[in-house]
Amino acid sequence: MNKPARIAGVAVIAATALAGCGSASNTGSGSSSGAIAGSGSSQASNATAQASGSADCFTGSLRAAGSTAQQNAITQAISAYQAKCPGAKISYNGTGSGAGITSFTSKQIDFAGSDSALSPDKGEPAKAKQACTSDAWDLPMVTGPIAVVYNLKGVGKLTLTPKLIAKIFSGKITAWNDPAIAAANKGAKLPSTKISVFFRSDSSGTTDNFTNYMHTTDGADWPAAHGKSWTGKVGQGKAKSAGVSAAVKSTDGAIGYDEWSYAVQNTLQMAQIDSGSGPVALSAESAAEGVSSAKVVGTGKDLSLKIDYATKSPGAYPLILVTYEIVCSKYAQPKTGQDVRSFLSYMASPEFQATLPKIGSAPLPAGIQSKVATTIKAVS
Repeated sequence: MNKPARIAGVAVIAATALAGCGSASNTGSGSSSGAIAGSGSSQASNATAQASGSADCFTGSLRAAGSTAQQNAITQAISAYQAKCPGAKISYNGTGSGAGITSFTSKQIDFAGSDSALSPDKGEPAKAKQACTSDAWDLPMVTGPIAVVYNLKGVGKLTLTPKLIAKIFSGKITAWNDPAIAAANKGAKLPSTKISVFFRSDSSGTTDNFTNYMHTTDGADWPAAHGKSWTGKVGQGKAKSAGVSAAVKSTDGAIGYDEWSYAVQNTLQMAQIDSGSGPVALSAESAAEGVSSAKVVGTGKDLSLKIDYATKSPGAYPLILVTYEIVCSKYAQPKTGQDVRSFLSYMASPEFQATLPKIGSAPLPAGIQSKVATTIKAVS
C-alpha cells in the first residue's frame, strides 16, 4: 500500500480515534482448564449465519489468554463477533504474554495472545509444536503503540529522545530538570522533582518490546538484552498494564511505559519521541507510519515481524509493538481449528481493523493484513 493511501486511510480512522476509548473493559474473562487437543469447543455444527468480513460463524466455545496490550482490542473483537454469531462463546484472560504462552504450551487454551513472537532462544516454538503436534504460527493482529507515560505538574508537553529514554529508565538521569532533558524541551519549565520509574513486574511482551527498543536505539545506556522480565536496576514494579497506569497517575514525577489504550483510558500524559526527524506525538497515523517499515522474518506461514525501532521516517512513531495470536497450524480436533479460523478471520478483517483506533490501538498495514488473512485460511 503506498504511503499517501495508507496515511489517508488511517487519517480517516483517526478522526474518530478516541470517541469510544473507554468502552472496552480492562478485565478479561476467567481462565479455564482444558487441552488444545481436547478444546472446549462444542461439537455442534457451524451456524449458517456469517459475521461480515469473517469466516462462517461457529457454535461452541474457545478459550484464550495472554497479552494485556491487546486485551481491549480482543475484548472488542469478541463482543462484536458474538453479536453477529450468538452461538459462539469466547473467553480471553489477560494474564500477560509470558503466562499466555505457558498456558498455550501446556494445552490449557486454544490460542494465545502475545506482544512478542515465540522465542527460539527460549525454546518456545519447539514447546508449542509439541503441544500442537504441528507447527505453531505467529499471526500479527493488532498494532499496539507503547506510550511513554509521565506525570509531572506544570508540564503538559514533553519531548524525549531515544537516548533520554534509555538514560531515564536505566537511572542515569534522576531529576526532571536535568540539562539533557531541558535541552530537548527548550522553553519548558521543568521542576527539580525526582524521577520515579515504574515498570511491569510480570512477564510482559510490552517489556520485551520496550527494552528491545532501548537496546536497539541506545545500547550504550541500555546494554542488557531484551526480555519479557524487567532487568533494570531502578524503579518500582507494578502488575500488568493497569498497575503501571495507576502508579504513574498517582505519583508526581512518575514515568513508565504502557500500551496506548491504557494511557488514553487513564488520561495519562504521553511524551513525544524525537528520533532525529523532529518530535512525533503518538497517534493512529504516526503508529501506522512506524509499523509500515516492519518486515516479515518468519519462515513458511509464520508471520513474525521485525520492527525498525531506529526509523527516522518523518512522522513515524517508533516505539510500537505488534500483538500476535499464536495458533496451531493443525489442531488435533478439526472443529477447534475451524472455530479459531472463524474468529481470527473476523479479527483480521478490514471491518474490525478499522475500529481499532477507537480503543487506542492501530490497524495493521494493508499488506500485512492480507498475509495474515491468507495464513488464517490455512489453519485447520
